[in-house]
Amino acid sequence: MNNSGAFTKLRPLSLLRQLSNCSDSTCLQALSNSVIWSIYLEQGKITYATHSVEPFDRLERHLRRLSYQIPLLTSEVRVQVRLMFEADSHSQLIEDDSNSRIHPPEYQAISWLVSQQHLHSTQAAVLVQELVKEVIESFLLIKEGTYELTEPLDRMPRICRLDAEKILDRCQVRLQNWQAFIPQISSPYQRPYLLINSKLENQDLPNLQPDLTNWMKGFSLCHLAAILNQDEIQLARNLYPYILKGAIILHEPDPPFDKLPKIFEERCLRRATPTLFSKLIPEVVDTKEELSVTVNSYPNISEENIAPVQQLPQISTPPKENFQEPTISNNINPASQRVTAATVTAQKVHKIVSVDDSPTILKEISYFLENENFSVVTINDPVKAVLSIIRHKPDLILLDLNMLGIDGYELCRIIRNNPIFQKTPIIFVTGSKGIVDKVKAKLVGASGYLTKPFTRAELLKIVFMHLT
Repeated sequence: MNNSGAFTKLRPLSLLRQLSNCSDSTCLQALSNSVIWSIYLEQGKITYATHSVEPFDRLERHLRRLSYQIPLLTSEVRVQVRLMFEADSHSQLIEDDSNSRIHPPEYQAISWLVSQQHLHSTQAAVLVQELVKEVIESFLLIKEGTYELTEPLDRMPRICRLDAEKILDRCQVRLQNWQAFIPQISSPYQRPYLLINSKLENQDLPNLQPDLTNWMKGFSLCHLAAILNQDEIQLARNLYPYILKGAIILHEPDPPFDKLPKIFEERCLRRATPTLFSKLIPEVVDTKEELSVTVNSYPNISEENIAPVQQLPQISTPPKENFQEPTISNNINPASQRVTAATVTAQKVHKIVSVDDSPTILKEISYFLENENFSVVTINDPVKAVLSIIRHKPDLILLDLNMLGIDGYELCRIIRNNPIFQKTPIIFVTGSKGIVDKVKAKLVGASGYLTKPFTRAELLKIVFMHLT
């Protein structure tokens, strides 16, 4: 078997099928359009799959869906996992060859959740299966690129083993379903906006969910689906009549999601027949170790469809020196990509306070968030910030780390000492990469961090994590 090649000679689907028919254990690493896919196989079974575009955003969306069934999987736990394990940079995967020898940080995070009993091992198997399907779905859309095979990894415990052929079948069915929306919808990361159009009659369009209009503020279809606890294809199906009639417009994916391959009409996919569809409903994972799932929905967690999985050993918390700040994109979206004045969303139900001694930063935050119908209060005097925050009672606080008179750590500690703000997300905003000591930030009660310069997409990511 060749150790490397190009997709122009060997297609992704053929490559995965070839590997699934081998008894070897390997890691398939593919590179296309600056995105790296890593697919881990053990004796023909898939043990994990990931790609370099926002892996912890992907994990957060799936953990959020599981949290509806698992009370222990609170937002605080999900934030803690991100602070502990999120890698410094997706681009580092390309620059540092040694990373190919380390399990992905989000896989380590899942193992830690199991070791700390936030997830049962069978629930972790469900989570891994859904993450793998999303990654493979995008992998199958690659038209050209390069790949290489690396040695298998044995350092981290195996959570589950997935049947590669059945995973591929399910991904092809989902891609077939997405094709029904072409050319109007070309990516699950497109961002829908509801518009006013006098030519449209209200009775010609079905009613939209209030929750959907509340959050149609620049979030992608994938993120909206996670907020509403829906399947992405079902959400697209609900919005499709609006899109056809012009009541909803779709903006292109925000960076870095714009690097992922789109769904193209000329893509040759296997046609889904009733016979094929019925064959996809049985178990996808190894029957001796895992569980069954239903097509196009997040599986319910119940003892009826779960078989035992090996017990995972304890995963220790990363040491202090391993806490690193993620790299944030520096490019700012052009004005042409923003919502026009005709854009309509729900009333401003979430208030965000931004404390910074830089008028430029405050203006930028206001522009990004108020353009998405959030209510933004800006405070440029950190000494007076506490009284102002108490008066406004915000849903989220953005706090500059380095300000004259008082630093962000001390201000965060003062805010947290007020019982009103025990649960309010407080996000540190820092101008220099590496300046935030995550351990110290956690001790004073910070919920996360944002690196200057930042994009509107990065601000929306903070909102998605803490307010939705």
